[in-house]
Amino acid sequence: MGIVDNDFHKILTERHSVRRFDPTIKISRDEMNEMLEETITAPSACNLQAWKFVVVDTDEGKKKLHQYFMNFNFPQIDNSSAVVLFFGNTLAYKKYSELWHSMYEAKKVTKEAMEAALNTFMPLYEKAPQEMLVADSMVDSSLAAMQFMLIAREHGYETNAMAGYDAKKAAVVMGLDPKQYVPVMAIAIGKHDPKAESEITTTRYPLTDLVDYE
Repeated sequence: MGIVDNDFHKILTERHSVRRFDPTIKISRDEMNEMLEETITAPSACNLQAWKFVVVDTDEGKKKLHQYFMNFNFPQIDNSSAVVLFFGNTLAYKKYSELWHSMYEAKKVTKEAMEAALNTFMPLYEKAPQEMLVADSMVDSSLAAMQFMLIAREHGYETNAMAGYDAKKAAVVMGLDPKQYVPVMAIAIGKHDPKAESEITTTRYPLTDLVDYE
């Protein structure tokens, strides 16, 4: 389908969680890849891009999700066009040198800039405790997940972010190494079922309760 709405204010302010999806709507893998290409322009710590996506768009894949998701998420899983799983990649730094060399070869950075980045950041990640690698990957993947939800609306779809699952089983069930990949979020995507009732529009806390200026 491609981009159907370029009004960023509308995309942002009218986004809300949709739980009742139209099961007849399918998203082609070409369009899903297009949305994910836009997603990976999200910022990440030191440009590490410590994320991994698993797109579940088949009946067989959705049955796997039933193994570790809570029952109240089954309707979104079963009726959405797809569920995109966002995992943090705690070993993303192992490809960091390769990434910077590709940027250098593409003349995006100078040799000095490349060496400065690698000499500064690589030792930090190589010596980092697991807690830091997990935290960084979760922040990176959260930024990508939020960007994906906005991109979905740009393409005319709605989303529902889900964390109601057994995190200890997520990577294993999806065939990933649980020591490397940390589950961050699952996002159901599709079109709202026109036969279903309207979704709840939530109220936000007043800004005065949330913001301090110093």
